Amino acid sequence: MFAPATTPPRLVTLVILTTVSVLSLNMFLPSLPGIARDLQADYATVSLSVSGYLAVTALLQIVMGPLSDRYGRRPLLLAGAALFAVASVICATAQSIELFLAGRVLQGAIISGAALSSAVIRDMTDERGAASLMGYVSMAMAVAPMTAPMIGGVLEQMFGWRANFWLFSGLGALVLWLVWADLGETNASGAPSLGQQMRSYPELLGSRRFWGYAICAMFSVGGFYAFIAGAPLVATAVFQISPAWLGAGIGSITAGFFCGSYLSGRLGARVPVIRLVLAGRLVALTAMSLALTVLLAGQFSVWSFFGAAVSFGFGNGLTVPGARVGAMSVRPRLAGSASGLSGAMVVAGGAVLTQLSAMLATPETAALTVTLLMLVCALGGLLAALYVLWVDRQEGVLPG
Repeated sequence: MFAPATTPPRLVTLVILTTVSVLSLNMFLPSLPGIARDLQADYATVSLSVSGYLAVTALLQIVMGPLSDRYGRRPLLLAGAALFAVASVICATAQSIELFLAGRVLQGAIISGAALSSAVIRDMTDERGAASLMGYVSMAMAVAPMTAPMIGGVLEQMFGWRANFWLFSGLGALVLWLVWADLGETNASGAPSLGQQMRSYPELLGSRRFWGYAICAMFSVGGFYAFIAGAPLVATAVFQISPAWLGAGIGSITAGFFCGSYLSGRLGARVPVIRLVLAGRLVALTAMSLALTVLLAGQFSVWSFFGAAVSFGFGNGLTVPGARVGAMSVRPRLAGSASGLSGAMVVAGGAVLTQLSAMLATPETAALTVTLLMLVCALGGLLAALYVLWVDRQEGVLPG
C-alpha cells in the first residue's frame, strides 16, 4: 500500500481519522499539573492548551471546509496529518511553555480529520447512506473521550507527560499513511476558482435548512458540554459521591451517545434523516422534562440525574449524525464548507454552554442549573429540527 490511493476510503480509515482528532483534545488532561511544574508555568497558562486549542480548531474548520471544496479533501487531510505529527514532536520536546503552546496551536490541524471525514462521507453516498455511516463514525466520538484521559494518565504515570505527545506524533504518522494509502479524492466537483466558490456561498448561507440543521447540532452538543461542566459540582455538592463513581457518572452521557449513534447507523439508510433527528430531540426533551419534574418534586437522586443524562446522550446519538449530514446535504458541492461552518458552530456553542454552566452553577443551585440548561438545549434543538421539517414541507421536500 505504498502507491497513493485513488479510490474512496474504507470506513475504518474514517473512524481512525475522527478518533485521533478527538483524542488530541483531552488525552493529556491528567498531565496538566505535571506540564505546569516541568515548564515552570502557572496552571491557568497551561490550561490555554485546551481553551486555545478549541478556539483554533473552530477557526480552522471554517477555513478548511471551503479549501477542501476548492482543492479537494485529500490534500487538506495529508497536510493536516503531517502538521499534526510535526507539532506533536514540538510539544514533546518543548522546554518552555511558549513553545509548548505554539505546538498545541499547530496540533489543531488534525481537526481536519473530523471535519473533512464528514465531508468525505457525504461525497461517497446519498443523504440516507451518509447518515448511516456518520452514525458508526460518531461511535468513535463517544468512546474516545471516555478512554483518552485514562490512557493519558497511565502514560504520564509510567513515562512522564511527554509520552502523550510522542504517542500523538506516532498517531499523526499513522493517519498520514492511511490518508496516502486508503483515501483517494472524493470531491469530484471542486469549484474552478475560489472566487467562483465565494460567489456560490450565498446559496449555502441563505439556506434555511442548513441553519436549521446546524443550530440543531449546536444545541444538541451544547447540552453535553453543559452537563460535563456542571456534573462534577452536582456529584460532589449534592450526592457526595467518590471520584471513581463521578467518572462513571460523567461517562454515562457518552455511553448513551454511543448506543444512540449505533442505532442511527443501523436505521440511517432506511429512515429519513429528519425523522431520526426529531426522534433524538424528543427523547432528550422527555428525559430532561422528567428530570426537572422529579427535582421540583423533591425526589432528586443520583439515578434520576445520571439516568436523564444517559437518555440525553442517547437522543444526541440519534440526532447529531443526521443533523451534520443534513447540513452538508443542502448544497452537496459545498459539503466541506457546510461541515466546517457547522462544526465551528458546534465548538463555539459548546464553549458558551460550558462557560454558562460553570458561571451559573453553585453548590446550592448546581442540580437545577444543569438540568435547566440541558432542558433548554433539548428544546432548542427540537425547535430547530421542527423548523427544518416546516421548511421541507414548504419546499415540497417531504420525508418519504
